[in-house]
Amino acid sequence: MPVILSRRAMLQGAAAALLPVGAAAQPMPDWAETAAGLEQLHALVVNRGGSQLFGRAFRGPPLDRPVNVKSVSKTILALLTGIAIDKGILTGTDQLVLPLLGRSPTGDARNGLTVGHLLSMQTGLASTSGANYGAWVASRDWVEAALSEPEGQPGGRFIYSTGGWHVLGAALSRASGESLLALAREWLGEPLDIRIPPWVQDPQGRYLGGNEMALSPLALARIGDMVLAGGQIDGRRVVSTAWLQTSWQSRARSPFSGDQYGYGWFLTRFAGHQAAYARGYGGQMLVVIPDLGASIAITSDPTEPARSEGHFGDLRTLVQEIAAGLKRE
Repeated sequence: MPVILSRRAMLQGAAAALLPVGAAAQPMPDWAETAAGLEQLHALVVNRGGSQLFGRAFRGPPLDRPVNVKSVSKTILALLTGIAIDKGILTGTDQLVLPLLGRSPTGDARNGLTVGHLLSMQTGLASTSGANYGAWVASRDWVEAALSEPEGQPGGRFIYSTGGWHVLGAALSRASGESLLALAREWLGEPLDIRIPPWVQDPQGRYLGGNEMALSPLALARIGDMVLAGGQIDGRRVVSTAWLQTSWQSRARSPFSGDQYGYGWFLTRFAGHQAAYARGYGGQMLVVIPDLGASIAITSDPTEPARSEGHFGDLRTLVQEIAAGLKRE
């Protein structure tokens, strides 16, 4: 008679097949089985206290291969901005954007646009994301196009838009005299010992700010470890603790998830603990939960949507399960 395996047994068998030859197969925690059952999810890495607790590529590329993390790039750019402020390249979040870009005053509300407005997505500019993204990246000058349609006052409501982040990246690059790729490699890649390959550039040759960066799941989790350690890695200072604390101050609220938003980080709670997370299209996530010392990296199929009522909702449930499991340990 044929043997009919339960779903749990099949998932555990699939997981065991992914272990190195000779490694002892151990039962997966319940939350790992949940992850294995999410067909859009590619990989999950859970670090605790700076050490890997769990890491597996259920499908897709291996854990050490850089993959498109989509809008998690916004959080990476926020870290780079904090480092630039730490280094004195930018004077602070109140610095005006148009002078940083070498642009003349516009005579309207855009004159008051600051670095902080870009970081919190309170630019007062029309969104270039969603249905508007294709037309934006088809434009001749992405910075000009992002700045060309004022919709309100800077500092007002949260408007999700990659265009504002590209403006921030262009301003940072001009102020530093280096490309975003060079800054990312020097300020994050080198001290964290992670690979950061080139990514999309605009028609002027500027690297896209806020989308399309590639990082491996292991690299994402290591960035999370650095953040949890107050901006240090292996005893080396990467970004100031003060910047991280500033980044996690609520400044706006996402109308999509209902979560608060700081400087490049969504702010919420998992299993009763405060958490900050980065989110990218398709289901890319980096979650840090300071009370639990947990850094959670998730990559998913970047070509499929991940809405709050769909895959992203499933990922929130998964992270809730992980946090609850770690809380019980």
